[in-house]
Amino acid sequence: MADKSVSTESLKMGDGKVAYKGKRLRVAMIGCGGIAQTHLGIYKDMPEVEIVAGVDVVPARLDVMRDKWGVQDVYTNWKEMLKRAQPDAVDVCTPNGLHAAPVIDACNAGCHAITEKPMAMNPGECEKMIAAAKKSKVKLSVGFQYRYHPNTQHLIRARDEGQFGNIMFMKCQALRRRGIPNWGVFGQKKLQGGGPMIDIGVHVIEMAHYFMGAPKPVAASGNTWTYLGDKPSTVASQWPGWDYKTYTVEDLAIGQIRFDNGAIMQIEASFAAHIEKDVWNFTAFGDKGGCAWDPTMIFTDRGGTMTNTSAAYLGDNSWNFLFTQKLKNWVNGCLNGTELKAPGEAGLAVQKILDGVYRAAAAGKEVTIK
Repeated sequence: MADKSVSTESLKMGDGKVAYKGKRLRVAMIGCGGIAQTHLGIYKDMPEVEIVAGVDVVPARLDVMRDKWGVQDVYTNWKEMLKRAQPDAVDVCTPNGLHAAPVIDACNAGCHAITEKPMAMNPGECEKMIAAAKKSKVKLSVGFQYRYHPNTQHLIRARDEGQFGNIMFMKCQALRRRGIPNWGVFGQKKLQGGGPMIDIGVHVIEMAHYFMGAPKPVAASGNTWTYLGDKPSTVASQWPGWDYKTYTVEDLAIGQIRFDNGAIMQIEASFAAHIEKDVWNFTAFGDKGGCAWDPTMIFTDRGGTMTNTSAAYLGDNSWNFLFTQKLKNWVNGCLNGTELKAPGEAGLAVQKILDGVYRAAAAGKEVTIK
């Protein structure tokens, strides 16, 4: 493999660009579709990263790698890429069902890895990914960008100051009134593992669990329903014309998780629900105070008065900022050995929550999370 040591020196050029003098992290993209394009847009402004190869089974996506990003070394098979390109690291942006295998192969080849959320299809796959990374002593991260969101960071700082005390209850909501994706394979359970719970619910779950201090989940209950996505629709929506004939995931999922510290998390996630408007939020109840993520507010008692406190300014919350933070954290970890904010173990904990809700829904009763 390429030498992963790095010099952090850089030099300003006349046009204002940075000429990087040290060694770069040589990254290969596995999966070159929509979300990979977002990653590539971030990497182009990171002089410490060099994109050396791309892997995809769709020829048009490999054309984009060549024509738009100037990456000429492209493949349809990641095993061949690992052998020939010998990258330092891989960025996996495939459908959920193809997260585990390339990450495991890459780690076994001595490559660092980051995978988009969710980490995999089930906890067993996550455990194998973590084991491969540990065996090869490489960095493994999961693409949980919402833990870098200024709202999340503000509430975590307040938590660390003791403003909430013991957090007893969390309510997570990732709800769309009518937002079934009409691209990709989001409606195919065999490739995605589920619908809104695993696709968008995962984001609110991961930042809420992170905010809670990552307690261990021990039991789950829940249910799922499909009532709109598998039927043709004439109702106007933001993404009309999804493939209802191949739609095998849920429209709505509701779950409840019990943790080893006695806390409870309730989860609501929908692609299609008869509600007033879309909701993206978590709320927390602590014995000293509570909070909401959006709009971000802290609820507590001060001076004998019940008070609601909002921030005057929180900072950049753009998609570009969030992705930059998560990719920079991983790249810095790979190059400099710094701590990952979203390591594989965080992905495993969230996967256990997702898996627990789906297993409970299938069983029709509460299930244990081991």
